[in-house]
Amino acid sequence: MIRPINADELQGLLVGLQQPSALLELGVTLLCLGVAWLGVRALRGDQADDGSIWFGRRVFDGVLFPLLALPLVIVAKLLLMGTVTPVVLRLAIPMLIALVLTRTTVLVLRSSFPQALWMRPIERTFAWSVWLAAVLWVTGALPLMLEAMEDISWAMGSHEITLRRFLQGLLTAGVVMVLALWASSGVEKKLLRRTGGDLSIEKLVANLVRSLLLFIGLLLALSAVGIDLTALGVLGGAIGVGLGFGLQKIAANYISGFVILAERSLRIGDTVKIDNFEGRITDIRTRYTLIRARDGREAIVPNEMLITQRVENSSLVDSRLSISVQAAHGTDLGSLIPKIVQAVGQVTRVVATPAPAVRLMGFSPDGLNLAIDFWLLDPDTGIDAARSEVHFAVLKVLNDNGVEIPYPQRVVHMVPAAPAWPDPLPPP
Repeated sequence: MIRPINADELQGLLVGLQQPSALLELGVTLLCLGVAWLGVRALRGDQADDGSIWFGRRVFDGVLFPLLALPLVIVAKLLLMGTVTPVVLRLAIPMLIALVLTRTTVLVLRSSFPQALWMRPIERTFAWSVWLAAVLWVTGALPLMLEAMEDISWAMGSHEITLRRFLQGLLTAGVVMVLALWASSGVEKKLLRRTGGDLSIEKLVANLVRSLLLFIGLLLALSAVGIDLTALGVLGGAIGVGLGFGLQKIAANYISGFVILAERSLRIGDTVKIDNFEGRITDIRTRYTLIRARDGREAIVPNEMLITQRVENSSLVDSRLSISVQAAHGTDLGSLIPKIVQAVGQVTRVVATPAPAVRLMGFSPDGLNLAIDFWLLDPDTGIDAARSEVHFAVLKVLNDNGVEIPYPQRVVHMVPAAPAWPDPLPPP
C-alpha cells in the first residue's frame, strides 16, 4: 500500500496536483484531519494535560492527532481509488508518518530530559532527518540511496556490515530506546502521582523500573545494530575494571542513591543541612540529590556525600526549639515567666500542647539567663520565621513590663598619676 514513488509516478503526481480532483482530495484530507482533531478532543476532555505525550499542550501537537489521522487518510485513499487517482492523499500518508515519528521522539525526549540543553540539537537533527527521508521517499530518491548504501560495507570482527544495515540498525536502536524511555517515563509518572504513599519508596521503584527498561532497551538496540551480545561478557569485565578505578565515584553515587531511598534516612521534603548549606530536599536522583534553600538557591549534592558525611536532618528530630534571653538582676521572674509563656503560646505556628516553658539557666555578671522552649506545628516548612516571631513576642513582653535586657558593663578605675621625681642635681 505504501511504497516509494518512481520518476514516472512523480511526474504523474505533479500533473495530478493540477487536476480539479486534487481539490476534492484536499477537502477529504482536511476532513480526515478535522475528524482526528475531534477524536483527540473527545478523548482528552476539558482538562489540559501539558505533560502528556499523547495530547500535548494543545489538541493537535501530541502524538495521538497524527496517529488517528493516518488510518483515516489511508481509508479515504482506498475509498477514492476507484473514482480518482489519489495524489494529495498519497502525499499526505508519508507526511503523517514522518509527523508521528518526529513528535513521538521529540516529546519523549523532552519528557525524559526536561532540562537538558543538549537534547535540543538532537531533536532538531532527528526531525530534519525524518522530513528529509520523507521527501526522498516521495521523490523516489530514497530507494536509489538505499541501493547505493548496500554497496558500501566494512568488516566488523567476523561479520560484514553494510552502510544500509548499519543505518537501519541505528534507526531501530533509536526507536527501541525512545520506546523504553517512554515506558519508563509513564511508569514513573504513575508511581509519583499516587496519593497516600511514601514518595521516597515510589521514587526508588520508579528509578529501578527506569533502569531495567533502559537496560533491556540497550540490549535490544545493540542487537539491532548488529553487535554480538556474546561479546558483552568481555565488555562487562572491562566495565568492571573501569568502575573499580576510573568510575568508582560515579558507581558510589548511584549505589548511595538507592541506599538512601531504601533506608529512608533522607526523604523528599526533609529539611537538611550539609556542608554549611541548609535547605529542603526537592528530589533524590540516582546520582545526586537536589536541595533548595529558602532563598531559592539550589544545590546539587552527590549522593555519596549524604552517606559518608555528617548530615543534619531537621525533619527527623523533635520539633522543640529553644531561644535564650537575659533579664536584668532584680527582675521579678515570678510574674514575668507566665506572661512570656502566654505570649509565646499565641504565636501562630507554636503548638499549645506541650506548652511553652521558661527555664532559669544560670546567673551571669550581666543578668539572669533564661531559656524559652517551644514546639512547632510544622518544622518542615522552616524554623527561622517561627523563631523570629517568638523573639518579637518575647521582646514585646519585656518592653511592656519595663524589663531591661542587660548589656555588658565594665567599671574603669582611674589610677592617680605617680609623683614626679626631682631632677638630679647638676654635677659640681
